[in-house]
Amino acid sequence: MTIDAAADGSSLGNPGPSGWGWYVDADHWAAGGWRRGTNNMGELMAVLDLLRQSEPLGEDLRVHCDSRYVIDAVTKWTPGWKAKGWRKADGKPVLNLDLIQAIDEQMGRRRAAGRRVDFVWVKGHAGHPLNEQADRLANGAATAYQGGGVPDPGPGFGSRGPQGRPVEHPAQGELW
Repeated sequence: MTIDAAADGSSLGNPGPSGWGWYVDADHWAAGGWRRGTNNMGELMAVLDLLRQSEPLGEDLRVHCDSRYVIDAVTKWTPGWKAKGWRKADGKPVLNLDLIQAIDEQMGRRRAAGRRVDFVWVKGHAGHPLNEQADRLANGAATAYQGGGVPDPGPGFGSRGPQGRPVEHPAQGELW
């Protein structure tokens, strides 16, 4: 079986209050964010959380994503970045390195277990049902942080630990 999901990120100000969300169906979704972050951070975190939460299920995963940056980072650029000491072609450090490395680790674990992860680009705000739901979650999370609140973390797949407990972002001391 293959799990079909969408992952999306949002930032109000970029940087500013930021959110992320992934969506499979009404019973399997998650959202979170930071008081200050970027859209790309949200996009990456949505993919990372989806990979982490779906790992115990042992299923292949198809991620619908409207971010070419995320898809290219995960499927094309990471091997070259690793070979260059996590530097881009221009010699500058890779941005969002902690998130990229965590995704790379999760992708390696899936490959080692013989499970596929495919990324499918979808045009944002074009009516794709999964992407529209992920976008709604990401925007809702960013809006919650903008208003001084915390978004509903969602049911996930039941593998994320205590629901509603914020997790510190290791590099920035912000909430995931």
